[in-house]
Amino acid sequence: MSASAIDTGLLERAVRNLPGDSLTALRKEAAARFAETGFPTTRHEDWRYTNLAPAIELSNLWLRESAPVVADARPSDVARKLAADIAGRIEAHWIVVANGVVDNESLARLEDQALAGFRAVSVAGDSAPRPTTGDEPMTRFNTALLRDLLHITIGADCNLDKPVGLLLIDDADGAVTLSQARAIVDVAPNASVEFIEYHASTGDHSSFANVVIELHLASGSAVDYVRIQDRDEAHYQVGRMMADMGRDTTLRHAAFDLGGALVRNDVSIDLAHPGASVELYGLYLASGTQHIDNHTRVDHRVGPATSNEEYRGILSDRARCVFNGKAIVQKGADGTDARQANHNLLLSAKAEVDTKPELEIYADDVKCSHGATVGQLDKNALFYLRSRGLDREYAAKVLTRAFAAAIVARSPVRNANSHIEALIDERLQVIVGDPA
Repeated sequence: MSASAIDTGLLERAVRNLPGDSLTALRKEAAARFAETGFPTTRHEDWRYTNLAPAIELSNLWLRESAPVVADARPSDVARKLAADIAGRIEAHWIVVANGVVDNESLARLEDQALAGFRAVSVAGDSAPRPTTGDEPMTRFNTALLRDLLHITIGADCNLDKPVGLLLIDDADGAVTLSQARAIVDVAPNASVEFIEYHASTGDHSSFANVVIELHLASGSAVDYVRIQDRDEAHYQVGRMMADMGRDTTLRHAAFDLGGALVRNDVSIDLAHPGASVELYGLYLASGTQHIDNHTRVDHRVGPATSNEEYRGILSDRARCVFNGKAIVQKGADGTDARQANHNLLLSAKAEVDTKPELEIYADDVKCSHGATVGQLDKNALFYLRSRGLDREYAAKVLTRAFAAAIVARSPVRNANSHIEALIDERLQVIVGDPA
């Protein structure tokens, strides 16, 4: 067996060891389909810049030594402490998912509040909504080893006083961890809701998280969504969000990537009904040997509908980042308005970014644009700030913070902004250094 291949025998054993419940048949089906392809490799066009070999090695180690343990699914004391710290910094209705398992105590606290129009349940061992398996290998892998499933419904009469928070924590303090987190969110017609999806991890052992989020927006609904990824810099994560949008729906999504050794994010939006509008914003900050990869796909099946994307990156040392944004305008999707932009600051000669905004247009009456820039700090701006008494390092921090602030300003969930700004300032202390 190649070192880069998953051990399907170990995977099948792990699937069999999971308890029999409403997800059993789906797990077996997903495992069988995953065995046909395995993990994506750099030979696949969409993964050519992202090598998952470390995550595959960790997965095999976990499958061999740590087989799924479900007897005690409670978060560890370390995870609880980290969760309490984050929840204390951002006001939200928090649901904790620790090492891929929903914390029932956090659900109970929300249930006690009797929030009108809001329901969140853990459906492990219960009658579960069928999660999407699809053709994407990492989604199949997630489904095959799924221990728990979070199902959130937002009713038309839902009027929450603060955002819904999904706190996904992995604790690798005692052993290597491999977690598969899954959430399905159903938003009723004309409902409106804010979400914060927060990823964190702790522990000296290796950790690999594979997360899948499904959003289903019924006609007239609106969702504001912020994703914050601040994992330990030695840990790995792959994440996918899939959103299907009904007629006259709105999705505003902002993503902030700060931690992780190897991080891959996929956002897939299906615009199959007229009047839908989606905004995607992203900011990634990378130093050392971090690798952060963002892939977006917006499929315009009908018109009129609009999509607007802007991602920005700040890289130093030997960091490498990837942006691939694809907007597809299908035949007959007249009235489409699709825009993409990716801008990057390289603060080191050895930092690297691979950027590829794409448009595939099969309709005539459309407005579409895309663009990308890769550059260094403006020398004239640096000179101006230094002439006003700022030293070189502080001047560089002023410019990079202003570059990042353009995305923070577009973040749709204001409750999280002050914390995001604090995280960015902390990372810029590490990233900027002396830009000479």
